[in-house]
Amino acid sequence: MKKSIAIAGNSGPKVRSDCEIILELKTEGGIIFDLVSKVKVLYGESIKSLTSEILEFFGVKNAFVKINDSGALPFVIAARLESAVKQLINTDLDYLPEFISENGYSTTRDRFRFSRLYLPGNTPGLMINAGLHSADGIILDLEDSVAPEKKDEARLLVRNALRQINFCGAERMVRINKGERGLEDLHFVIPHNVNLILIPKCERVDYVKSVDNEIATIKTKLNLNNQVFLMPIIESALGVENSYEIARSSENVVAIAIGLEDYTADLGVLRTAEGKESLYARTRLVVAAKAAGIQPIDSVFSDVGDMEALRQNVLTSKALGFEGMGCIHPRQIPVIRQGFSPDETDIEKSKKIVLAFETAKLKGLGVVAMGTKMIDPPVVARAQKTIDLAVRLGLLSGNWIDDIPVKEN
Repeated sequence: MKKSIAIAGNSGPKVRSDCEIILELKTEGGIIFDLVSKVKVLYGESIKSLTSEILEFFGVKNAFVKINDSGALPFVIAARLESAVKQLINTDLDYLPEFISENGYSTTRDRFRFSRLYLPGNTPGLMINAGLHSADGIILDLEDSVAPEKKDEARLLVRNALRQINFCGAERMVRINKGERGLEDLHFVIPHNVNLILIPKCERVDYVKSVDNEIATIKTKLNLNNQVFLMPIIESALGVENSYEIARSSENVVAIAIGLEDYTADLGVLRTAEGKESLYARTRLVVAAKAAGIQPIDSVFSDVGDMEALRQNVLTSKALGFEGMGCIHPRQIPVIRQGFSPDETDIEKSKKIVLAFETAKLKGLGVVAMGTKMIDPPVVARAQKTIDLAVRLGLLSGNWIDDIPVKEN
């Protein structure tokens, strides 16, 4: 029997910036509203107007709509109502909020990915101001942080968030689900300028290729030319053993990450702060990534209250060769950024390399030397990246090369 009542969204004393919508289809009577909201006096009419517009868009003429509002923004209300409608009627229509101009940017394969902040894909209250935390990447998660019965709702909310939330220049990432559901997730995010897709529980090359091919198909169908990068996440013993092949499975793979909670569970051991049980996997992944020419990214640190332990973990991670790690709370971002940032020694060495390169270029020399050592182009490129990062973080003046005293012959 076909449903006539649908519920979408969240409500409760701890819920904020969200709403719960109960939609019941009727055969007559028009649209009847029941709005419960602390901001009803200020925004009640605009909420009703938006609701009426969306229902009309989907051809719903008679319905009872109850909205328990906890300060939801219009794009959240739109996602929740669309989810309720699609539980009751079959439709290929999508109600898309405006795509804000601030989110029209692309990213590059070699950009720094020191910190990436995970945000549950069905919790709008954690998304709205995420760009202000200055993470290198913001991950809207459709996988582990979303309850199975809420995954369809989360797709619509993440889609709308990609269109409406200002990410403040952070790389716009989405972690899809595994398997066929993950391939379906792509249809909800690829058209909306997502920069990078995280592929969870990745064990084999063929699934990376399936994701890559599905993205290409979507882009061709919609005539899109936005670049979408991939970051497989290794979370099992089999994934670790196949990490090199996975790392080089597509030119769109720019980084490979490790997920230690699932990896240690797969081994049947406890994850510890020292990390001895995962040392092989982490070093194996770093070597695989470096050999493939992509970035190795470490796992999240789950104790959000111990900043000193996090700092030590970051230093160990950097020493192993990782170039970033995930975080599950904004307070972890500054510690991670500082840990992976170049120190004074790194900056001074990079300055010397870049200066030697610029000097050789001015002299028309085909090779670059510093003292008695020849400098390969990749070394120069890495030094320039260090300089660029130091400038971006305010550790070095943008005009540093002009500040160097000119030596007289």
